[in-house]
Amino acid sequence: MLSLVPTPIGNIGDISLRSIELLSEADILLCEDTRVTKKLIAILKNRYNTTFKETQEFISLHSHNEQAFIEKLSASFFEQNIVYVSDAGMPGVSDPGQALVAYCQEKNIAFDVLPGANAVLTAFVASGFKETQMLFLGFLDHKGSSRQAGLQKALYNGFTTVLYESPHRIEKLLEEINEAEPKRELFLAKELTKKYQTYFKGTAQEALDSLKGRFRGEWVVVLSHAPAQAESAISQKDILGLDLPKKVQAKLISKITGENGKLCYQRLLKL
Repeated sequence: MLSLVPTPIGNIGDISLRSIELLSEADILLCEDTRVTKKLIAILKNRYNTTFKETQEFISLHSHNEQAFIEKLSASFFEQNIVYVSDAGMPGVSDPGQALVAYCQEKNIAFDVLPGANAVLTAFVASGFKETQMLFLGFLDHKGSSRQAGLQKALYNGFTTVLYESPHRIEKLLEEINEAEPKRELFLAKELTKKYQTYFKGTAQEALDSLKGRFRGEWVVVLSHAPAQAESAISQKDILGLDLPKKVQAKLISKITGENGKLCYQRLLKL
């Protein structure tokens, strides 16, 4: 049997009794990082006096080797008690796990998913935004037209939208949001459940002014919703097919999609 077990995103006290029980009884632990999982188990042994199987095997399973690992699997592997854990939070949420579940479904193998801590819902609730229809997009692409397209999707989808961002790119993201939507309210959460947990609510420029370069830590960005644009009988593809200057095309596309006109023009130049 396979069990997907969430682990604390910061505060070790958030781990559930069921999670401890399954971790302690596992024959094989599939880990996003075996070092992180071994450290967690050492803490559980010390803090909660939990007894773990001495014969437990730890196998690395992360985004870079997941597909190759699954291709070599046989159904008999799951005759043992298999547990998958990501480094922190819920497996399958911006972490591996879904492919394992799909394999078990295809092969009619028993599996279970325990509920638990994750940064998406924690930040979403903490944001206080009243629009409860939420869209989670995870990390945007690092650069290029795909990043601009991802940002436009985040800004103009009609839902409260949650993004993840690293300390290396959070300043860039805030600057991009400020350029596209300077009045859009957002909520930032840093290092959730940890000692230096930080909340901020305001515009992107207000966040940049408040943080003053203090960008260390893992970030969750919650964007307040903007009404989705009404569907148009004319599509972006139709406009691109017209013999028009790119500036005119960008202006028309921004009218039907809500996309920032300047960013749309820059995107079209790269096509």
